Amino acid sequence: MGKWAIAVHGGAGVDPNLPVQRQEAAKQLLTRCLNLGISGLRSNCPAIDVVELVVRELETDPLFNSGRGSALTENGTVEMEASIMDGPKRRCGAVSGLTTVKNPISLARLVMEKSPHSYLAFSGAEEFARQQGVELVDNEYFITEENLGMLKLAKEANSILFDYRIPNGGFETCSAGAAATDSPLQMNGLPISLYAPETVGCVVVDQEGRCAAATSTGGLMNKRTGRIGDSPLIGAGTYASNLCGVSCTGEGEAIIRATLARDVAAVMEYKGLCLQEAVDFVIKERLDEGQAGLIAVSKNGEVACGFNANGMFRGCATEDGFMEVGIWP
Repeated sequence: MGKWAIAVHGGAGVDPNLPVQRQEAAKQLLTRCLNLGISGLRSNCPAIDVVELVVRELETDPLFNSGRGSALTENGTVEMEASIMDGPKRRCGAVSGLTTVKNPISLARLVMEKSPHSYLAFSGAEEFARQQGVELVDNEYFITEENLGMLKLAKEANSILFDYRIPNGGFETCSAGAAATDSPLQMNGLPISLYAPETVGCVVVDQEGRCAAATSTGGLMNKRTGRIGDSPLIGAGTYASNLCGVSCTGEGEAIIRATLARDVAAVMEYKGLCLQEAVDFVIKERLDEGQAGLIAVSKNGEVACGFNANGMFRGCATEDGFMEVGIWP
C-alpha cells in the first residue's frame, strides 16, 4: 500500500489588491474541498472518483470560474469545458461548449466511460448529456449579477477580461482607464488588459498508487463564442499516467503550446526528475512569456505545485498529516 495525496486549485493569477474577505472565502472553499477529498481517500475511494467529487463541489460553488459562476462569452452566455483522466490506463474524457450541464466534469467522465470517444463538444456534447440523463439546468443558472457587471466593463474596455472578479477600481486602473495596447501582458502576441484566470482542478493519488486529474472552467470573460482553452485538452490542461496526475491553470494559449501537463510526466520519465523538480522545470522552461500554474501528485504519494504568476489559489494534503492552503508565493 502506498500513501495518498491530493491537491486542488482555483486558478493562477490573482489581483494583488484582492479583498481579504474574498481571499478568506477562497481559502475556506479550498479547505472544504480538500476535506471532502481526504474523506474519500480515507474510505479507499479510487483516485478517479475523488477528483470528480472534488471538482463537482468546485463547480457547484459560484466562487471560482467553473460551473455556476462561469465567465461569460461576448454574447452574455456560458460555454463551459472540462476534462478528466484516469492514470492507470490513461483513459480520458473531455467536453466543451456546454450551456446546460450542471456539472461538466461528470459529463467528461461519462464520455470516458460510456462513449467510444474521448472528446465531445457543443451540440454533440449536449445531446450526449441528455442521453445519459445528467442533470440539466437553464443557462441562466450559471450567470451571476457580478459576472454580468464584469462583462459590461470588459465590453466597455474592448478587452478580454481574465479575472472577472477584480474590484471595479482596480479594473478601471488597468484597462478601462488605459488602452489595451498599454498592457505588458499578451496572449498569442496580442495585448490583454488583465491576467488572472480562475479555472479549477484536482489531482489525486490513492493508496493503490493510482493517479487521476480533473480540470473544469468557464473560460475567459468576453471570449469569442466557440473559443476552446487548455482545460479540456488532454496533455495541455489535464494529464494523468502511471507516474503522476497534473492539472493546469492560467493563460490557456500558452499552456496549449507547451503541452504543459504532459510535459511534467515526460521530464519525470525521460529526465528522471522527481515531481517537484519536474514541475519547476516546466514552469521555468516551457511557458515562454506565458503565465500559468499547476498542481501535481506522483504515484509515490508526493504532491507539488508551481506557478509563475503572482499567486495561485491552491491547497494540498498528504496521508502523513501535511495540509496547506494558500494564495501567494
